[in-house]
Amino acid sequence: MKKIYSANNLMEAQIVLDMLEHALIPAQLFNQHAQGGTGDIPFTHAYPEVWVIRDVDYERGRKIVQEYEAIPQTDTIIQCPACGEDNPSNFQLCWHCSCGLETVASEAATSHTTRSSSQK
Repeated sequence: MKKIYSANNLMEAQIVLDMLEHALIPAQLFNQHAQGGTGDIPFTHAYPEVWVIRDVDYERGRKIVQEYEAIPQTDTIIQCPACGEDNPSNFQLCWHCSCGLETVASEAATSHTTRSSSQK
């Protein structure tokens, strides 16, 4: 097992875990309940961590994590076509049901661009 990612929060760790599993890379989440220990242990030891189970998957998983980290932060929201949950527009998978959001995000960007150009 190798640690592939330390997340700022549990939601971010779950997103990375889901992306790895979607790529058929078995991974495990650690420290999901460690936030309550902050103060007794250093806060950096309480961060949620994603570990790949098979060492041979590490490099492929690292590329997926790097792609995730390169996605720009945004505050716009899109709805999942499968379950209807709200997700940030930079998510590739729904946080609730893991459905792909790429087509919804591209449609939202297209309609935003179309509205912006028609308002000029």
